[in-house]
Amino acid sequence: MSARLREDAAGTRVRPRRLDAAARRESILDAAVPLFANQGYERTRMSDVAARVGVTEPVIFQNFGTKAELFAAVLERVAQEAAGYLSALALEQESVHDWLRRVLAAEQLDRLHTAPMFGVLLADAHRLHDEAGIGEALHRCVTRVAEALAGMLQRGQREGSLRDDASPLTLAWLMVSLVQARQIRRTHTVEPAEALEHDVLAGILNALRPRAPESSPSSTGDP
Repeated sequence: MSARLREDAAGTRVRPRRLDAAARRESILDAAVPLFANQGYERTRMSDVAARVGVTEPVIFQNFGTKAELFAAVLERVAQEAAGYLSALALEQESVHDWLRRVLAAEQLDRLHTAPMFGVLLADAHRLHDEAGIGEALHRCVTRVAEALAGMLQRGQREGSLRDDASPLTLAWLMVSLVQARQIRRTHTVEPAEALEHDVLAGILNALRPRAPESSPSSTGDP
């Protein structure tokens, strides 16, 4: 009798329910995301993913073709998780400007780029963008995150906590660039300057506040 048989509550031997194609792919992604985040792309093997799912390695290849294709699918999942994570943080703050203060803080950005958070996967993807399919998947992932950010930033403009002379999507891409810039500094700076990081953040937050209305020309008749 097959080793894959199991006993139900009554002691009857039954076969486990076979997952459909969509559920199988999701189960593989559930296993792959933390493996890639914790071990990195190069150190993660398809056999590692198979072992975590409880299937044979050929099953992984049947569903995703190559390791690069699996990683590209992981990035699609990461886009959803990143958007959800940032939205949840926004709900905890009184204003969108307060949310920006929290999200853009150096310690928060460092946390997002520490395993198992999704920033680790995005950093890996940037390094691997020439691999087949990964560059395109990274672009879709970052674009989706930027669009999610734009929705939250638009809310900030409506509530009056953010300047409204730039489109929400323009502000969103500014945020994306700030996140990437912090990661570059974190990677290459030998002696971090916390006070400098604090002052840079304060300047950015001040620049994002609503601009004061320009004073009207003097009515005294002076040129």
